[in-house]
Amino acid sequence: MCIMWLLLPYSNPQMVWGYKGTGLRTTISTEGYYLHILSDFLKIKIGNLEIPTGALLFFAFFAFLMWAFLHTKTGTAMTAVGSNPTFAKASGINVDRTRTLSVIMSTVLGGIGILAYQQAFGFIQLYMGPFYMALPAVSAILIGGASVNKASIPNVIIGTLLFQGIVTMTPSVMNSLIHTDMSEVIRIIASNGMILYALTRKSEAK
Repeated sequence: MCIMWLLLPYSNPQMVWGYKGTGLRTTISTEGYYLHILSDFLKIKIGNLEIPTGALLFFAFFAFLMWAFLHTKTGTAMTAVGSNPTFAKASGINVDRTRTLSVIMSTVLGGIGILAYQQAFGFIQLYMGPFYMALPAVSAILIGGASVNKASIPNVIIGTLLFQGIVTMTPSVMNSLIHTDMSEVIRIIASNGMILYALTRKSEAK
């Protein structure tokens, strides 16, 4: 897709490179399109604090849909395949079909998540931009208590709060200790350190 972003015939002046007029820019502003469409929906403002009610309701809606799906016959089969493929196959579940469905669902949900992130962030990130969203998302879920074989909605919420909290607060604390502005370097070290910890953390089989 990095090649296609350059070669496909785009003509919108807000999207293409200004010096040549062809190929998409690395980032495209969502202003005038769907900027803050969720964040501003039913937004609550308390002094300087703004609560993006629409975005929270959007997340809650998809979390409920995911919870409801995992309690269906197909969702139960997907959980069984993730926990123990051999047992699932012995129970008559088509393992390959279930894995294909899980990959399709995760990709679609990931795409919806990126759109929700872009409306709040304000930019569409192309080329290698989306690549850097995968590892932090996985590590946040793992830090939240999920295992390689099983994850839940509370794991997502707790992991996201922990991950973002550490990434946000660590640079400020370290800068106050060493009295030097190294916030970006410290943020990268903390972020990648948590990713390394999450991906190498071993969980006991239950």
